[in-house]
Amino acid sequence: MKLLNFKQLLPIAQQRGFHAVGSFNLHCLEMLPAYFEAALDTNSPLMIQISTGTAEYLGRELLVSSIQSLAEKHDVPTCLHLDHCSNIDDIKKAIDSGFSSVMYDGSHLPLAENIANTNIVLDYARQFNVTVEAELGAIGGAEDGKAVAESDIAFTSVAEATQFVREADVDMLAVSIGTVHGSYTAKTNIQHQLLAEIHQAVDKSLVLHGGTGVSDEDMHYVIRHGMDKVNVGTEMNVQWVKHCQDTFSSGKVDDSVRKFFIPARKAVRAVIAEKMRLFQ
Repeated sequence: MKLLNFKQLLPIAQQRGFHAVGSFNLHCLEMLPAYFEAALDTNSPLMIQISTGTAEYLGRELLVSSIQSLAEKHDVPTCLHLDHCSNIDDIKKAIDSGFSSVMYDGSHLPLAENIANTNIVLDYARQFNVTVEAELGAIGGAEDGKAVAESDIAFTSVAEATQFVREADVDMLAVSIGTVHGSYTAKTNIQHQLLAEIHQAVDKSLVLHGGTGVSDEDMHYVIRHGMDKVNVGTEMNVQWVKHCQDTFSSGKVDDSVRKFFIPARKAVRAVIAEKMRLFQ
């Protein structure tokens, strides 16, 4: 089965009663079956996103072939997305390997430079029918080991968002409205009015990063106000590590290693299925 880009996946999700597409970070290959099991549990299409670090650790070709194989086996419409990448060469490598969607993150750059670099990515991605996400504003927390200090957090400007999509025809725009990367113990403070203004001004699919720390009430609000893609990563990683700590500490050295991963896989499956149902 051919991997779909985001613009192909979104209408499938909508036809099945989902108001947003959950995009779930994959941290290791052993977690992968749980993503497809959750999609089958909920009849949801599946968007898997990979950090540059994970792509280099596992290998892009292995990721693409493994995900394509499971998508075909289970007949699950699937998109493979490169998350938060600021290196254009790494983005081209992902596209060349078969990723169907990419994110160029130039949010740390001046607006003009962010737009210029995003257009370089767009010119390359369009040749392969790959969708492109960009980001405006500084979202707090840590992403793939890189932290953003609280003093550097900046909400997305409506004026800059309007200019950005006018000058760079991206498919999705990630905006900073109060979420935090890596938050799983505290709920975040969504700027409702800011989101409403961006949604009214920008005719693009908006993306919510840091979806783990968002309350159910706020999640329902944001997907009614333009958030077509919601990123979730920390919650699966926390459950995976927690259950692996428990099983490895209580296991014997001659146990089959797969036994250590089974409870973690079940926990990740439950987390993803719960989030998918939240987007309905």
